[in-house]
Amino acid sequence: MVESLFEDIFRIEKLNPDDKKLFEKVNRIEARSEKFDMFMQLDINSELYPLKAGQKFTLVLAPTLNPDGTPDTGYYNPGNRQSIADDYEYVMYGKLYRVTEGSGREKAELYISFGGLLMLLRGDHSHCNKFELDQRLYLLMRKV
Repeated sequence: MVESLFEDIFRIEKLNPDDKKLFEKVNRIEARSEKFDMFMQLDINSELYPLKAGQKFTLVLAPTLNPDGTPDTGYYNPGNRQSIADDYEYVMYGKLYRVTEGSGREKAELYISFGGLLMLLRGDHSHCNKFELDQRLYLLMRKV
């Protein structure tokens, strides 16, 4: 079984904060996680995966979609292979492009780009220590 780098349930606090909607089919959500108290901003394709304020979802960040945990090539390979993506409703592939390591009371921040859709994950540095700069990641979401 593949080991995820991060997994938690988030509750959406705001949709398009400051009433800014930059693109027609993209929403920026602000959410807070239940288990680790992490703050997240995430751009999602609202046409493919509509979400509302107050809604909860499970979010997983994983290095591969292979159920046995073996690394993948980063290329889409269609076929009848099993994938951990089969258990989720919305999946994106991206790259961790910036890490600010917090210490003490400072919060660590992870910045990930999914082909222009951006994610910020901020919280206690102990929950961010499995990540590396330039790491390729899959984001997987499922409504709770």
